[in-house]
Amino acid sequence: MIVVAGEALIDLVPQGTGALAALRPALGGGPYNTAVALGRLGSPTAFCSRVSYDAFGEALLERLRETGVDVAPVQRGTEPTTLAVASVDANGSAAYSFYVDGTADRLFAEPADLPPGTRAVSFGTCSLVLEPGASAYEGLLRETAARGVFTALDPNIRAGLIPDPDAYRARFKSWLPSVSLLKLSEEDAAWLGGTPREWLASGPAAVVVTRGGAGLTAFTRDGGEYAVPGERVEVVDTIGAGDTVNAALLHGLAARDALDPDGLAALGPEKWTGLLGFAARAAAITCSRAGAEPPYAHEMTA
Repeated sequence: MIVVAGEALIDLVPQGTGALAALRPALGGGPYNTAVALGRLGSPTAFCSRVSYDAFGEALLERLRETGVDVAPVQRGTEPTTLAVASVDANGSAAYSFYVDGTADRLFAEPADLPPGTRAVSFGTCSLVLEPGASAYEGLLRETAARGVFTALDPNIRAGLIPDPDAYRARFKSWLPSVSLLKLSEEDAAWLGGTPREWLASGPAAVVVTRGGAGLTAFTRDGGEYAVPGERVEVVDTIGAGDTVNAALLHGLAARDALDPDGLAALGPEKWTGLLGFAARAAAITCSRAGAEPPYAHEMTA
């Protein structure tokens, strides 16, 4: 079982150009997209979050159920669902404005336990920024790591939600001793400051940096560096691409029995490039269609 912990929200995606273009609601949130992608790839997955009882919340949970994701760990609340208004540029890259005050996911409380058989827990995005839920997710990250469970972190920086960048950067560094796998975009890396080698020295067994269409690079604690190019595809938008990479990495590590630091350390060049290539292909499929629509397992083998 891979548990994904973090927010579920509604992306409002423009259907044309200009500030007043019609907006289409789409199910989203970085951790939510990761859970959906894992379910579609066939990994046993559970989602740990707090979701509204409103119509958006019900739709979010329904999609998880349809994808085979266990929603038993999901907490519920009467507060509204978080909204993220997307803007997509000419290259398909997405940016977001958030409506988060008083929303359900901010009131997440650290659970007493996780589903039986949990092998890994994935964290990231807004859930580690917005209090008071951020402290609860942070507590879950630290407690999970202390029990020897594999942890993955994708900070997925949303700078507009971070009132004190320096405080967040310090907090990010404090998480690293509790992180097994750090995945982040090159834009995130530039915003955070630091290098993969510096982050590896603080705790993670591996760091994966995504470079958009240029591909992915993995850095390992033993000095390894493995890179693959991106797959060429006609990009519709990049919504959910990074989340799909998260899911593909976790799915691939589980398939290689490498969801632990020793397993990661045992991956050689061939297995790393195979894993990264799998993630690049999954992300390319997501980019080829509108919204966060990650691939199913049969699409990865077609």
